[in-house]
Amino acid sequence: MDLTHLHLILNHVPVIGIIIGFLILAWGALRGYDEVKNTGLVILVLTALVAIPVYLTGEPAEETVEHLPGVSEQIIELHEDSALYSLILTTVSGALALLALTAIRFLTAKVSLWTVYACLLLSLIAGASVVYTANLGGQIRHSEIRQTQSGNAGAETRPAETRKGEDDR
Repeated sequence: MDLTHLHLILNHVPVIGIIIGFLILAWGALRGYDEVKNTGLVILVLTALVAIPVYLTGEPAEETVEHLPGVSEQIIELHEDSALYSLILTTVSGALALLALTAIRFLTAKVSLWTVYACLLLSLIAGASVVYTANLGGQIRHSEIRQTQSGNAGAETRPAETRKGEDDR
């Protein structure tokens, strides 16, 4: 197993982890279930920890695919830029979740409640960023999900010879 393979295996964890962590945390906060809140917070912390190797293995994965036919350098760059923002948002969300766990244990109920709500908001934003980043990552090798300006999926990756004549129809 190389770093590209590791990237492809781990890159699903932040997407699924942040969504599940957010939903469990929201459920626990809305119902007042401390154990459920703690579970959601722990999932967000673990998700943030996994996001780090996902980001760090992205560059070796890029080197593996950048010269393959049909791979768009522009999409790789968009994915890379988005991945940095997602990493920052996810790790800050995980750090805030760790702070919330600490606040629940050692601080007043009011302070811990505010940290939980702040964590909910930040993890929602991080979740949206991670989903967007994952979509861009999928487009690198899956031209069928790409959208061109004209709205045709995958059209920009087909060789010009196969598109020739289609415009005449």
